[in-house]
Amino acid sequence: MDATLDTTSDTTSDTTWDTDSDGTSDAGSDGTLDGTRSGPAAALPPPAHVPAPRPYADHRAGGVRYPRPAITELRLSAFASHRGAVFPLAPVTLFAGPSGSGKSQALAGYEALARLGSGAGLDEVFPDPVALVPERARPDAERRRGFRIGCTVDGPVGPVRLDLAVQAEPALRIVGERLTAGDQILLNTALRDPGRRSVQAAWLTGGSTGVTRAPFPDDRLGTALLPLRVAGSTEGQRQVLAAAEQVVVALRSVFPCDPAPGAMRAPVPPGEGRLRGDCGNLADVLRRTRQECGTRHALLTEAARTGCAGAVEGLRERAAADGRVLAELDRGALPATELGRLGAGELRFLALALVLLTGPGVLAVDQSAELLPAQQALTVLADGFDRGLDRAQRAELLRLALLSCGRGHIRLVAAVGEEGIGNARELPGVSVVDLTP
Repeated sequence: MDATLDTTSDTTSDTTWDTDSDGTSDAGSDGTLDGTRSGPAAALPPPAHVPAPRPYADHRAGGVRYPRPAITELRLSAFASHRGAVFPLAPVTLFAGPSGSGKSQALAGYEALARLGSGAGLDEVFPDPVALVPERARPDAERRRGFRIGCTVDGPVGPVRLDLAVQAEPALRIVGERLTAGDQILLNTALRDPGRRSVQAAWLTGGSTGVTRAPFPDDRLGTALLPLRVAGSTEGQRQVLAAAEQVVVALRSVFPCDPAPGAMRAPVPPGEGRLRGDCGNLADVLRRTRQECGTRHALLTEAARTGCAGAVEGLRERAAADGRVLAELDRGALPATELGRLGAGELRFLALALVLLTGPGVLAVDQSAELLPAQQALTVLADGFDRGLDRAQRAELLRLALLSCGRGHIRLVAAVGEEGIGNARELPGVSVVDLTP
């Protein structure tokens, strides 16, 4: 057997990965999960690129290299309101459109892949999976319905594609996964026996063996399990490990952020100073940044002069009578203003500015411990990026995003409304995905 990944020896139906004649994904032209064929399974065809429903600019033109693993394409083949959607992702990407256009769903698909890559189970990631099945999707002959998502991760080993088919009904499970580099399939999993809570996995081995097969659990991302199963003793195995590591590093390096002003107003107990996704412990993190990184704290103070009303001389924290920490704006000759007295937009602005100016050491994200921080890029997912912000605040946040993302260690994927997009389309370095119907 050669080093290609062959599935012809299996005798049950396979989750195919080709495209339909109408250009949609293999979720089936009738809206079923995977367009499953009955009878003996054929070998998987070469990976097919699912065309986008409308032309999006590809930021990778011009030979851009990615020394740090980064997700550069998000595919929602059949996910909630999206069908056959392919979204190129730049260092700063804004999903724009009116309410109901699918902005939050796109970010939810990205976050779901990230959580699966970090080892979370399907039931944790998809507490209501039926809600993600495309509307009017009809069940197949086995009464199955589901959804399909995927991404491309660029990095030192080149672009690597991950595609995932998830069954939502009658039971939540992964029914197909494929990891591909170029035209080489490195990992393929498929559901062979619906009565067992496992999928049959096959990954490239090379040499005289060609392919290794083993059962994988049907509630975990197989790509994240490969480092535990593959020895790396052959060239094919090393290729699989390198691709899997690149994908997992990119997926784990994600910080979903949606600041909640109500949680940011009250004093907080002193802690380790790692910012949560709701930014409720902002005061404690400001204490840490002021003590450990004067340069970034100064940049944050400068931004606060634009995003907060009135004179701002500095940002500082102080201990309350009960030992908790609260933050305040230094007004110079005027009395300081506690952050709890600021407006919701001002608080969201300060939180988002802090996120963009810091990094994984300050944000509550569990990046890969096997690679140095300099070899990883953190992606900030911000739903409602413009919520409650005025024009000056939005412009300042975009300036900070371009400043931080231009260094390569942070990327931003955010959702904004029609008014919040402003002149972002005209800014060099900002990619806008217009979801306006």
